[in-house]
Amino acid sequence: MIDQEQVHKVANLARLELTSQEEKQFTTQLGSILDYIEQLNELDVSNVLPTTRAIDVSNITREDELQPYPDRESILNSAPEQEGEFFKVPKILNAE
Repeated sequence: MIDQEQVHKVANLARLELTSQEEKQFTTQLGSILDYIEQLNELDVSNVLPTTRAIDVSNITREDELQPYPDRESILNSAPEQEGEFFKVPKILNAE
């Protein structure tokens, strides 16, 4: 399925310097991997839902809770510019 010339070409594209012995070794190993993939392609997976993980993972972070900051004045005073009770920032969007 894969020959040493293809391994050499891929190694060259990946900027890997492989010896002739390494190319032979990778040719054998990659051939085995590709044979195994072909075996997997023979399976009927039409009733199997696509997934990205073998196990379910859930988010363990806490929920955000909106709370007013107790010392709002000190934050506003440390801003480079403010307008009333808000930070003043440069306009970044066109009016168009």
